[in-house]
Amino acid sequence: MGLIDLHVHSNHSDGSLRPSELVSMAKESSLCAFALTDHDTVSGINEAVQEGKKQGVKVIPGIEISAEYKGMDIHILGLNIDYKNTEFINKIKEYADRRILRNKQMLQKMQELGFDITEDKVKKRFGDVNVITRAHYAIMFTEAGYTKDNNEAFTKYLDPGCPCYISRVKVPVTDAVKLIISAGGKPVIAHPVLYKLNDSELDELISLLKSAGLMGIEAIYSKNKEGDEQKLRLLAEKYKLFITGGSDFHGDAKPGLKMGSGYDNLSIDSSLLDNIL
Repeated sequence: MGLIDLHVHSNHSDGSLRPSELVSMAKESSLCAFALTDHDTVSGINEAVQEGKKQGVKVIPGIEISAEYKGMDIHILGLNIDYKNTEFINKIKEYADRRILRNKQMLQKMQELGFDITEDKVKKRFGDVNVITRAHYAIMFTEAGYTKDNNEAFTKYLDPGCPCYISRVKVPVTDAVKLIISAGGKPVIAHPVLYKLNDSELDELISLLKSAGLMGIEAIYSKNKEGDEQKLRLLAEKYKLFITGGSDFHGDAKPGLKMGSGYDNLSIDSSLLDNIL
């Protein structure tokens, strides 16, 4: 038995550490396993898996798919997926292409508003990253002195309704669930507390996802407040879902958030792996 983290990002999406560096951090943090769940890409998994074998850390292949529900951005984790599944990879590439188009439109908005943030500067700053997200742009805003920190970049410019925000065509949440199942993975709704749904709205969403094949709910999460975990556990019991837990670690992009322990409020037992592996 030991501790795990089932929601971790590398620099193949909007994290700051290489997949192999995450393995080393997991080892240093006394984690016996973690799931690499980059946004809409599986490109970092092989590196993490191979390094995990060297260091004795179990790496669970995963992904975090950005999906849509009633105009909202809902994230679905896929755990223990077949990350070499050709049909799955091709479909994920479609999602990545949509993100690339959206990013070009956001950059154009930034330049129209006088911000000197270009595609070339983003590439120079972050290198050959497979998935550029709003988190990367938040870092650019902050480092250029346009905002005092990344949170302000989001609330002033990058969140929905803000001057630089562009929505993109996303996969419906039910399709995301089914896609993960098609790749042999376990679909889990990520961080339900972040969607700011009331109890009946969240129940309606979970019911819909369950009908599509949802298997788990991320009840243990770094931004949970008092009572959140218990409420999510009751939902899991109602819909016969298993529980997962994750820090949503990103490295430098989320200062103070630690792999495995979140904001020093997490302790995720490896017994949760029984439903995943």
